[in-house]
Amino acid sequence: MSVTTTYRVGDKVVYPNHGVGIIEHISRREVGESSQEYYLLKIEASNLKVMVPSINAASVGLRPVTAPAELAPILGYLQRVEAIASPTDWKWRFKENSDKMRNGALAQVAEVLKSLVQLHQAKPLSFREKKMLDRAATLLVGEMASAHNLTAEASLALLQQTLAKADLILPALDADDTRG
Repeated sequence: MSVTTTYRVGDKVVYPNHGVGIIEHISRREVGESSQEYYLLKIEASNLKVMVPSINAASVGLRPVTAPAELAPILGYLQRVEAIASPTDWKWRFKENSDKMRNGALAQVAEVLKSLVQLHQAKPLSFREKKMLDRAATLLVGEMASAHNLTAEASLALLQQTLAKADLILPALDADDTRG
């Protein structure tokens, strides 16, 4: 299902694996024989600037920020006490989680976060999985902050409280990853 969404300057959007961004500018550029429209995004967490052809926006996973009402089931999922089944071989687990992160759906980012927090409480994570856990937390915190109009700190506190209801403790995030 390919849904074409037209965005405007000032719209907040989510660019998968980078987080929430604001459309700063929309421009047209000549590409060969045709003219193409581009969105210029500024990613909030990192100040990274990204140009996305509007025709490719849906295929790269660009989407509006999740509405607060749509966050409720995700937070409900995170606070439920349940074991997440994931492959025991870290390479398979990493590939599966990488695919979920690239998908860009917030519910899948939450799945990655919860499974890695559970795993972290059972045994040390590999370096790459720790980085992925940090990234998932950063993406979730950023989108929750935008959806609920919270600071990043308040959003992080909300995530920690939510996970605590499932007896999960979010490990300290890597300072480099919290900036994007």
